[in-house]
Amino acid sequence: MNRTYSLRNSRAPSAAQLQNPPPPPSSTKSKFFGKASISSSFRKNTAGSFGPELSRKLSQLIKTEKNLMRSMELVVSERKHAATQLSEWGYGNDEDVSDVTDKLGVLLFELGELQDQFIDKYDQYRITIKSIRDIESSVQPSRDRKEKLAGQIAALKYKDPTSAKLPVLEQELVRAEAESLVAEAQLSNITREKLKASFNYQFDSIRELSEKFALIAGYGKALLELLDDSPVTPGETRPSYDGYEASRQIIADAENSLEAWTLDVAAIIPTLSFHQTSHDVYGEGELEEEEEEEEAGEWVHDPKDHEEEEEEEEEEEEE
Repeated sequence: MNRTYSLRNSRAPSAAQLQNPPPPPSSTKSKFFGKASISSSFRKNTAGSFGPELSRKLSQLIKTEKNLMRSMELVVSERKHAATQLSEWGYGNDEDVSDVTDKLGVLLFELGELQDQFIDKYDQYRITIKSIRDIESSVQPSRDRKEKLAGQIAALKYKDPTSAKLPVLEQELVRAEAESLVAEAQLSNITREKLKASFNYQFDSIRELSEKFALIAGYGKALLELLDDSPVTPGETRPSYDGYEASRQIIADAENSLEAWTLDVAAIIPTLSFHQTSHDVYGEGELEEEEEEEEAGEWVHDPKDHEEEEEEEEEEEEE
């Protein structure tokens, strides 16, 4: 058996890690309560029940995301366990099945590792969202004070319009409104800034995970091609397996592809049906590639434009 190669060997940081250093381990990875435990149910039931009213809805989202990450941790653990079981099952089979299942186990285990890294990056999104909740909590007292003063003034005008306290309360209300105005502006600015930053964290990590998953799926299918699935008749001997070197090279190629991947070389680029500034969606590297394709005469426009050109050509031919 050839079991010396594994993606789990210690290796240098990948290109993606050099481009964007990995974040610290997720704050959800607590071993005290365990994964998917009663603490998750408690957080779900109590989310948004406490704290300032302004920040309660966002608190619910943050706690739900924490439960989601705990669930992903459980998926990671089960995926790695399944990869190990696949390798152990294949060990007792014919040489080709044994070798291919062992290498498939390596790839499946790498899926778990990638998901584990995704959780750490996903937590950066959740932590950034929490900063919006914190500013919401800080704005609530100024809102409450303004409403309280307005209520006191209204009640005093009804009971005693000539009260000496009325001018004092009105001056306090003017100051409270000024303070609230500053706080509300700060909330508006920070909400937009942190919302964009947090979901950029999430979408970049999703993009990396999905494209690396697609790479592993491709190399997994390449491993399957090493299996001779042609039927044999009873008593016939299947040709000896000679794919050990090929399977090792597939795993090596998979590792090299994963290590070289960065957001700059991402393969999936969204196509918009409306005009928008290029830098709003695409990175500079992607734009340069797109411009090079255009200069080379490669088709990079919306398919609808192509259909319109074909219709125009057909009309000219009819004329």
